[in-house]
Amino acid sequence: MATDRIWKLRLLGGWQLRRGDQSATVALRQQRLIAALALYGRQPRTFLAGLLWPDRPEHQAFGNLRESVFVVNRDLPKLLVPTRDSLDLAERARIDIRDIRAQASDVEEQTGPDLPQSVLYSVLEAELLPGWHEDWVISEQDRWQRWRLSVLERLARQFLVQGKIDLAVEAARAATTIDPLRESAQRLLLQCYLAEGNQAEALRAYLSFRIRLRQEFGVDPSPFTADLVSSLLVD
Repeated sequence: MATDRIWKLRLLGGWQLRRGDQSATVALRQQRLIAALALYGRQPRTFLAGLLWPDRPEHQAFGNLRESVFVVNRDLPKLLVPTRDSLDLAERARIDIRDIRAQASDVEEQTGPDLPQSVLYSVLEAELLPGWHEDWVISEQDRWQRWRLSVLERLARQFLVQGKIDLAVEAARAATTIDPLRESAQRLLLQCYLAEGNQAEALRAYLSFRIRLRQEFGVDPSPFTADLVSSLLVD
């Protein structure tokens, strides 16, 4: 089969569908259906109708779904795999979020120099469906951010072990940007700064984190975190 006939769907950084070198023009309603199938996989039609049109009566939601399926089948042939009761995307459709998850699935075991670095650049600025505000999309955006945070922390630890301090700093800093109050990410960033001999930046990062914690929760960083920079603190 010619690879240029494979549908390629991008959800990270913005919605885009391509087939070979051609970009497909897809209406917003059909974009939502395709994105839902990309994120949830095969689903019953009842689930999709309720997900995409939660404020519509059941008969109207099903009508909207039938219309969307008709339009996709007409304009984007072989992208959908419809059955009587469910819908899915074609198995050969390439979906960026799935590709990145597959790449990162063995990050924890990977010790070579290539895969972790490629995963780092894949997840570094990967925002899921920016500008989409439906409840189900927001839920998936939150879940994606938590996954990114976990991967970035694993990468930072791995790069530290490998002695790739610049990459470790980049991964740890990205993790703290996602969740500035996550202590495990802040601790990793401190370890990275100290590993590169950047004591001033480590102290600045610690003090900034301590101020945030006190403002938000009225607590200090744990002793385990404070011990990393204890020799740099001036009473």
